[in-house]
Amino acid sequence: MRVGEELPALEIPVTRTLIVAGAIASRDYQDVHHDASLAREKGSPDVFMNILTTNGLVGRYITDRLGPRSVLRKVAIRLGAPNYPGDTMTLTGTVTALDGDTAEIRIVGTNGIGHHVTGTVTVTLGSAG
Repeated sequence: MRVGEELPALEIPVTRTLIVAGAIASRDYQDVHHDASLAREKGSPDVFMNILTTNGLVGRYITDRLGPRSVLRKVAIRLGAPNYPGDTMTLTGTVTALDGDTAEIRIVGTNGIGHHVTGTVTVTLGSAG
């Protein structure tokens, strides 16, 4: 691994089931994450993904790319364009810093309307042995 290296992209289909299941799993019962009618009443075209689900998917992206021995030390993300059902979120990452066995990776997740998530992940790289 080296600074500037780009991790392979991960495409995640954004389904209604993923949005609702992520909200339930993270105990986020806000109606905008599971009830399309109430989401529309509040100005959204549909239900949308919560930040906790996005955070989990960012973590999955890093550990899938760096292996099961990698350990997330810090995840600092910011949401932008909502993830709505029927779209696809594509996560990409670029190594921005290395210090011994610790890497910092810039994360960007895009969907059909823009950047859904941006931020950085600090991860301790696991050994192969």
